[in-house]
Amino acid sequence: MGEAPSTTTSGSVAGSATSLPFAVHVIRGRWFSLFASFLVMTGAGATYLFGVYSKDIKSSLGYDQTTLNLLGFFKDLGANVGVLSGLIAEVTPTWFVLLLGSALNFGGYFMIWLAVTNRIAKPKVWQMCLYICIGANSQNFANTGALVTTVCNFPESRGVVLGLLKGFTGLSGAIMTQIYLAIYGNDSKSLILLIAWLPAAISVVFVYTIRAMTLVRQPNELRIFYRFLCVSIFLALFIMGMTIAQNIVTFSRRAYAGSASVVIFVLFVPLFMAIKEELNLWVRNKHQPVIVPDVKIENMNQNHEHQSTNPTSLELDNPNSKPIAKTSCFANVFLNKPERGEDYSILQALLSTDMLILFVATFCGLGTSLTAVDNLGQIGESLGYPTKTIKSFVSLLSIWNYFGRIFAGFVSEILLVKYKFPRTLMFTLVLFLSCAGLLLIAFPIPGSVYVASIIIGFSFGAQLPLIFAIISELFGLKYYSTLFNCGQLGSPLGSYILNVRVTGPLYDREALKGLAKKGLDRSAVKELVCMGNHCYRSSFIILACVCCFGGLSSLILVIRTRKFYNGDIYKKFRDEAQIIAT
Repeated sequence: MGEAPSTTTSGSVAGSATSLPFAVHVIRGRWFSLFASFLVMTGAGATYLFGVYSKDIKSSLGYDQTTLNLLGFFKDLGANVGVLSGLIAEVTPTWFVLLLGSALNFGGYFMIWLAVTNRIAKPKVWQMCLYICIGANSQNFANTGALVTTVCNFPESRGVVLGLLKGFTGLSGAIMTQIYLAIYGNDSKSLILLIAWLPAAISVVFVYTIRAMTLVRQPNELRIFYRFLCVSIFLALFIMGMTIAQNIVTFSRRAYAGSASVVIFVLFVPLFMAIKEELNLWVRNKHQPVIVPDVKIENMNQNHEHQSTNPTSLELDNPNSKPIAKTSCFANVFLNKPERGEDYSILQALLSTDMLILFVATFCGLGTSLTAVDNLGQIGESLGYPTKTIKSFVSLLSIWNYFGRIFAGFVSEILLVKYKFPRTLMFTLVLFLSCAGLLLIAFPIPGSVYVASIIIGFSFGAQLPLIFAIISELFGLKYYSTLFNCGQLGSPLGSYILNVRVTGPLYDREALKGLAKKGLDRSAVKELVCMGNHCYRSSFIILACVCCFGGLSSLILVIRTRKFYNGDIYKKFRDEAQIIAT
């Protein structure tokens, strides 16, 4: 009888000794890193909520629409100029990038919250522009730290990975809306506070679990991603159902809390799926060796032969040989560029014709979409919709933003692999779809803003994964953290010209005409508001024409890259990857 306790104790010790290494294996695994990236990206979409709290900024600080659109531009500038985060990621570890991003997020949005709630003296306009630019710029650090790292960990499934991660970013606005309604009620000023602390906290918690790992390919990899897709689709449909219900029925604080609890639970379902996959890998690694393809050894031999026949090495071996003429840096940048799909240098990529065309298309596509997103709150107000309905527009745009990203990621990957359908052509079709949504706002009919929110949200969401995937495919992954951020530089420029210089002044002009009809001038009102179908008509006709031009310009890229996309663009990654036997 004395031996039984000893056996039980030894069994428990053995179990704990086994569970601890497995826990470490899970936390350091690719699938747990992917789950952590989902959560980080869920907090990285606060910029899409500007339409909800912009009304509070406008009324609290007494801004006109042009000034508010100037704030919107600096938000877009911060959100899309991620060159700094890309360059920092080239020389620092991922954890530093994520921590720096969390600090910028909290600092920027917390100062906006203090200003809107009158806890500090009214800031100057340039100070508010600086605050929102800093807060929005943190999104790039989340993208660079989580998204770029995950794409490098799953290079052969990059379209799917981009679609999933950017899909969670697209859902971010709707998710945060549910959480803030549960915590703060219907106080949209408190939403700014939530935006300040929640994304920063997520990055801090998971900061050490997201990192680049050894390239390993699992045969069932795509099937696992489809499971994650099913979870995210369920989450999107649930939030859409809650959004519609909350617009029809008055929810109590307890009902909001219940809705938010379901959202948070579904967000953590991928954690259990990640643990399951890491357990499968744990068991396989114990019983089966990792099979390394022979092609990798051949590549090493080829590299050795290349080194032995390198002109520089021959020159060193044979002192009598004539010196080889050096190629100028200018020739390397403009003339001796790699083939599409190989690793470009940063200058080679940025100064290429393909990147220039992509820049023009991004300027037109993302610039017009961001302008529509930033003005959605005022569009609803000008057409006489109540505040609750305007929040529904923002939530619908956020949810369909998600569906656009998922569609662009998964469907473009399937069409590319099975039918050689170029991603550049899908990008063109998405831009033409966006034109239809912009025209629905220019010529509104009853209920058309609902449809416009869906179309613009879908097309806006679809553009981002396509742009990022096209950049990775055309210019390689070696400098992807920098090129990824450089590729969206056309977006803030488009937002500034189309939002600040076109849409804002045209709106204010219509509002001043309305005041003049009443015999008033600008000094008679604190907040400049325009009411009626005409408020955004001229500006959105211009936006639709610009977006159409972007679609036509992207057709040039389709023609230039058709031969490249007809080939096998993932072959080299299959050759280099380790394949885990099943």
